[in-house]
Amino acid sequence: MRLVIARCSVDYAGRLSAHLPSATRLILVKADGSVSIHADDRAYKPLNWMSPPCALKEADGVWTVENKAGEKLIITLEEVLHDSSHELGVDPGLIKDGVEAHLQELLADRMEVLGVGWSLIRREYPTAIGPVDILCRDSDGTTVAVEIKRRGEIDGVEQLTRYLELLNRDPLLAPVKGVFAAQEIKPQARVLATDRGIGCVVLDYDGLRGIDDDKLKLF
Repeated sequence: MRLVIARCSVDYAGRLSAHLPSATRLILVKADGSVSIHADDRAYKPLNWMSPPCALKEADGVWTVENKAGEKLIITLEEVLHDSSHELGVDPGLIKDGVEAHLQELLADRMEVLGVGWSLIRREYPTAIGPVDILCRDSDGTTVAVEIKRRGEIDGVEQLTRYLELLNRDPLLAPVKGVFAAQEIKPQARVLATDRGIGCVVLDYDGLRGIDDDKLKLF
């Protein structure tokens, strides 16, 4: 990972135009090729970014990041305060708590609860940004990515959205739909998921273990 702290301005040219005026910011260049620009607030969310696959060209204080669609992120560096690279190695990934891990295992073994004719492709399907909990097919043969949480919040929907964006670039899988599954789904998360065309499933832990199936609902 490369970390650059610099006074810079940023322009995005693609489906729309966006401009970040001159300010001191953190630029992250990750091993997967992604580039993101961060301010010293907004928690983890970048001000602007370019997802992989993309190419970075550096020339005389101007970085141009371009993806396959021809969209460009142009970073004009006025003053570089810090520039360092670090080898992070292979990340072991998120270790889920016992309930989430067991929910994934149970749902993978009982795909029929999502719908008649649904079938499992793989648990922990690998992607460049982390594993998808469950990749499966619905009764029409459409690929479906399922993200499982104990408590479904907006962050989980955002995570699934990133997976879907990446998976839909694979012609062997596309089109890929999404299902957000949790024991409890917050209203804001449900609204965001619905707006993005992602289905929501409320999981009943006891029901999946065979104690009571009546509370499993697909919306």
